[in-house]
Amino acid sequence: MMEYIVEKIGMSRTISVPSIPVTLCRVIEAKVCEIDENKRALVAYSSGKKSNKAIAGQQKKYGLSAEFNAFATLKVANTQAGNLETEPLSTAKKVKVTFKTKGRGFTGAVKRWNFAGGRASHGHRMGKRTGSIGNAEWPGRVMPGKKMPGHYGYATTTHKNDIVSFDNQTGILVLKGSVAGASGSLGRVRIV
Repeated sequence: MMEYIVEKIGMSRTISVPSIPVTLCRVIEAKVCEIDENKRALVAYSSGKKSNKAIAGQQKKYGLSAEFNAFATLKVANTQAGNLETEPLSTAKKVKVTFKTKGRGFTGAVKRWNFAGGRASHGHRMGKRTGSIGNAEWPGRVMPGKKMPGHYGYATTTHKNDIVSFDNQTGILVLKGSVAGASGSLGRVRIV
């Protein structure tokens, strides 16, 4: 099971009839720093302009340029350190895609849990409120797990997608269907 770090570009569709909705992802260029006996490797890749002494130490240790400033542990096809091999994606049929969903911050119960909300007529003030949450005299408390307002989104999700095509030169991976997360966000792809 090979893993890759990908950046979501956005959605499109094929020009075939009937057309297929697709998500475009770009496989991030990465360097394999070291590999253990289980084919798990420490991989360096570019992620913005962040830099500190710990990153500088790792770059010096593995002889990396300044652009490779983020590190991850992946299952790789490589047998030795160097550029991450992307050839297995050319023959793969299905992948498991892991991304963070779009974050929506602190959200009310109507948006978060699809509650109906109150009626909007005859002077009602309920609007998008949660409504009654308690119980009768017994047990006289709000039960754990009650659907209420709170943090919504920015959760890790994994879905299985078919590969439509992969271009080894540009690193563009075309997946059938949608993928969680905002365009420009980073995630992982694992060959099934």
